[in-house]
Amino acid sequence: MKKLFFAVAVLMITAVSTVSTVNAQTSKFLRFGVKGGANLGKLDGTGFQDGFKLGYHIGGFAQVNLVKGFGVQGELIFSSTKTKTTDDFSEIYNTGNLEDNGKKITMSYLSIPLLANIDLGTPRLKLQVGPQFSALVSDRKVLGAAKEAFKGGDISGVAGLWLQLPIVNVSARYVIGFNDVKDINSVANTSNWKNQSIQLGVGVSF
Repeated sequence: MKKLFFAVAVLMITAVSTVSTVNAQTSKFLRFGVKGGANLGKLDGTGFQDGFKLGYHIGGFAQVNLVKGFGVQGELIFSSTKTKTTDDFSEIYNTGNLEDNGKKITMSYLSIPLLANIDLGTPRLKLQVGPQFSALVSDRKVLGAAKEAFKGGDISGVAGLWLQLPIVNVSARYVIGFNDVKDINSVANTSNWKNQSIQLGVGVSF
């Protein structure tokens, strides 16, 4: 998964460089920027407290208008959020007392969303959809197990809205994980662990 992540990163950088060259030749519009904001995330699966927990995200983006009303956007985003689980790994699926007991763990990812930008009647408001490739950068053994509890990567789908003002941009999106991020084969319960998040962001476009 990490090899896939870095391959996607190289491809995205190459694509942006290529588009920049084409941009200079054909006068197509290329825009860069930075963004950040809230990351309301949760790990959906047996063994973790239900509900979204507040975290944050921060990163940068490159946006290209290919034709009128349609473009693409690549981002590099760091996101972090917390969740609550049992403090005894052997009881990972016995979480009846999470409200009073348990431990908080941090899940941090470095993500590359590759999004299509579709104008909704005006270039200012865009529908964004596409895949997201993520690498886990926090402790994979955070549950105290002898082996790594989580896989090193995650593949997700992204859908949201982007409001582009002259300098400031505002975004809201939903991210849902497609693959099971559990990396433990020794537990009896086969429940999947999948990431979900709601990201609310504000940024500056250059």
